Amino acid sequence: MEDQLVQLLANTQSSEQAPRQQAEIELKRARTNPAFPQSLANVASHSSVDTSIRQAALTNLRLFIEGNWSPEQVEGEPQIPISDDVRVQLKQTLLDLALSPEGDRKVKISASYVVGKIAIHDFPDQWPTLLPTVLGVMSSGTDAQLHGALRVLGDLVEESVSEEQFFSMARDIAKGLAEVALNENRKPVLRALAISVFRGCFDLMNMIKEDHGKEVKAFADELLKDWNPFFVTVLKSRLPDADLSSGSQPESWNPIIALKLQVVKTLLRIRRVFATLLLPQSTTFFSAVWEELTLLQGAHEELYIKNDAQGKLEDADSLPYTLDLLILEELDFLNQCFRAAPVQAELEGQLNAHASAQDVPWMIEIMRMLVAYSRVNREEEELWDIDCSLYLAEETSVTANYTARTAAGDLLIKMGEWFDQKTIDGLFGYTKTLFTSDGSSWRSQEAALYLFVMLVSDFQDMNKPISEAVAHAYLELVDFAINRADEPLLRARGYLVAGALSRSFQTPPSLLDRIVDAINREESEVVQVACIKAAEGLINAGQVPPQHQVSIISAIQTYMNGKDPVEMEDADELLVTLAEALRAAICLDTRIALSNDVQSIDLLFLLAKLGASNFQVTMLVTEAFEDVVGALSDPASYTALCGKILPTLTGAFDVANLTEDNPLVTVATELFVVLVEHGSEPLPPGFVAATFPKLTRLLMESNEGDVLRPGSETIKFILQHDHQQVLGWQDGNGRSGLEVCLHIIDRLLGTSIEDNSASEVGGLAAELVEKAGQERLGPFLPQLLQAVATRLATAEAAAFIQSLILVFARLSLSGAQDVVEFLSQIQINGESGLKIVLTKWLENSVNFAGYDEIRLNVIALSKLYSLNDPRITQTTVKGDLIVNNNDGLIKTRSRAKKNPDQYTIIPAPLKIVKLLIDELISASGVRAAANAAAAAVASAQFEDEDNDDDGWEDEDDILDLSLGATKSDLMSFVEGGGQRQRDNETQAYLTEFIISCGRENIGNFQEWYNMLSEDEKAKLNEVANSAAQ
Repeated sequence: MEDQLVQLLANTQSSEQAPRQQAEIELKRARTNPAFPQSLANVASHSSVDTSIRQAALTNLRLFIEGNWSPEQVEGEPQIPISDDVRVQLKQTLLDLALSPEGDRKVKISASYVVGKIAIHDFPDQWPTLLPTVLGVMSSGTDAQLHGALRVLGDLVEESVSEEQFFSMARDIAKGLAEVALNENRKPVLRALAISVFRGCFDLMNMIKEDHGKEVKAFADELLKDWNPFFVTVLKSRLPDADLSSGSQPESWNPIIALKLQVVKTLLRIRRVFATLLLPQSTTFFSAVWEELTLLQGAHEELYIKNDAQGKLEDADSLPYTLDLLILEELDFLNQCFRAAPVQAELEGQLNAHASAQDVPWMIEIMRMLVAYSRVNREEEELWDIDCSLYLAEETSVTANYTARTAAGDLLIKMGEWFDQKTIDGLFGYTKTLFTSDGSSWRSQEAALYLFVMLVSDFQDMNKPISEAVAHAYLELVDFAINRADEPLLRARGYLVAGALSRSFQTPPSLLDRIVDAINREESEVVQVACIKAAEGLINAGQVPPQHQVSIISAIQTYMNGKDPVEMEDADELLVTLAEALRAAICLDTRIALSNDVQSIDLLFLLAKLGASNFQVTMLVTEAFEDVVGALSDPASYTALCGKILPTLTGAFDVANLTEDNPLVTVATELFVVLVEHGSEPLPPGFVAATFPKLTRLLMESNEGDVLRPGSETIKFILQHDHQQVLGWQDGNGRSGLEVCLHIIDRLLGTSIEDNSASEVGGLAAELVEKAGQERLGPFLPQLLQAVATRLATAEAAAFIQSLILVFARLSLSGAQDVVEFLSQIQINGESGLKIVLTKWLENSVNFAGYDEIRLNVIALSKLYSLNDPRITQTTVKGDLIVNNNDGLIKTRSRAKKNPDQYTIIPAPLKIVKLLIDELISASGVRAAANAAAAAVASAQFEDEDNDDDGWEDEDDILDLSLGATKSDLMSFVEGGGQRQRDNETQAYLTEFIISCGRENIGNFQEWYNMLSEDEKAKLNEVANSAAQ
């Protein structure tokens, strides 16, 4: 069988489709052969077989094991039984392969991965010899054996060692790893792999320290007594001298850098898990990393600034080994060390000993270091020249490309938080030397200004002041930078500094003219987009007079006209920057939207079209549109605006296939909602004739919820603003506007439309019923209401249910008796319509959202209750949850299916009273206050548990649920989000209604009062007493 498998595996890698597919079918068929798994293992063990075939054998074996090893049935195909003898033989064969002296790393890695998959199920109970066998290789095995052992051990630590097993195994694991990592006779790359596994042990310790804090911490402390001196030694070791003129990293550096990187990564992990254990050594680590970062500046410049050396590389074991990644990790570690109390005390002592931060040696040294690592490297320069959107992505901190430049900016921002104004003084002190020295490169100057933008933006966000003297000095540097004809990135940076400073300081009026001119004439696109961003900054800072509006919009139009629309569609950050700038420029004076000479609205729609798939762009365009429509809502302006906008908006529906998901149609429909919602009353003559045919086609053909929801809202708002125009209109087939609306509603209520997609149809139906009136609707009214009730019976989505219920709620405000009469006369699936609607209504009222909607619902329920109709009284619904604490198990979905929640069954009037009491509590703000208090108590408890002073400043940018700060943040989020605040109007209505019910025994109130819980009675008595006072 092995020869057959070798051939099949080879065929699965064929470039020809037919033999490849046939081989895959044959392999699938062979899985049922009892010899299949062991034969695959044997193929993988033959060193004479090609490596790619051996890897394929191990991959197929892994998939087979994942699906069939565990007795638990996984979803998919039926399991294939594996005999106990085969299991034993497989484990031995695979472990032998992983620990063999053979040097093929790819095969060893694949084999260890399969071993790990088996160990998840069998270790340690069915495979007790696994760990001793692996650890036995550590001290005396060959390099190849050791590599396999470390790979297996890494998988064990990551996936198989449980919390219960940790204490019995941890010491042996740590000892084995120390024998490798601390042994200078071992290869650095193997020592690096051992440290990587050691780091994984701290992840495991982090999981169990909550239950065994003292024991785990003591164990970690014992470990670090041996490991910390080793870490310091590695950090202080130096890379060997090498000739870097070739522009590539010497191979001799790779294993050493890999080793250093694993040390830094491990220290960062220990810092997060056991911060206090690193505190005594914090100044030692800080000094070692500082010294190395200082020494590596030259190598970094040679490899990445003067040349374009490859970076961010990892080996087959996922161990990074390039210099750029080492610098990145060490900058992050330096950031952490700054948080340590001993380090801060030492640095602050030196700062306080000098009158100015510019005179403090360490401050100038770190600024020199940060500037050196913030320089634009050759790769970035070339990429930005090709795609300016990448430049903007870095500028707005949305890039996933985390580099030394961004790490240096992060570190400087943290320094600004710690040392405040002294950080700006220190940066400015070093920056001055770069602009007064003839030998300074433009890259260093640009880097210094980049760091200033990062720092000053954070200062402004935190409302920290910046001295006038420093601001004016930087404006002089701006003037220098924007006049460097041969250095586009420095020019771009100069304009961005100006935009950042404009938030707090007056910039020279001539600067705006330079910015506009640069957008129009600059050869470098990076400079152009930097100027567009700077212009937006000046506008938002109130430094652009309205008379410059036209020139800025025209400049943006000139830039966009010169771009290929196809390329712009993929340039997300560029589109966002253009949308932000255009919105700011239009809002200088929204009347520009009515101009025939300046195409501001056309540009806005073009951005909407190009960025239709980009949420941020569509949001910015929609907000700009809201600003314009809101400001021009008077009849004359609105009519003129519609004349400009409607052809473009409706044109989006003409070119699209409305049955497909088309982002442009979605955006156009959302903009339609904005236009109509803020419309004049009545709407301009001919508005319905111009829009209804397109909207009708949209709502009758599309199946997309993102189109149907705003489309339904648009029709609703048109009815709100000018129902007479709708009802007086006829389509091309002679159907009235009323009939067209009824056809739309009928389709949206159909079962072919999903609940969420039709969630606005209730509001549309209610608006139509209210505006058209019973007389005009005639026989259509009962048909419409029956369709709503029928759809409500099967509705499941909360928003859709609320939408449909509010149709009956609005009718109940003035005709509750008619609603009950109508529902009593219809049958839905063999049940009374009143039973169906009341049940759904009362069971879902508690989930209603929106102040106006809740208030409307409360009043409608009070009207129904006041009827004291026997048909309502005889209708029973779910009451209170019956709490069952017998089993004490968490209720999973499967358990909920087997044992669904049980409720009391009560008359509908009693349920209404309970709901009104619940709404009274919510409207009073008591519940929100109680929740806030509970959150505060819980937050305080978390702080008491985890807020012990560990000697490190709190880290606020890491989501670590073990940190008290994170728990506090989460609790404050709970406190602030989704809580119903006080609603005086609803509270006043309910208070008066309930007191009247009690005083006049409306609807047999005394009978229902006796059936309330003690808490509900107490609340009602409290309301009565408060009203009496």
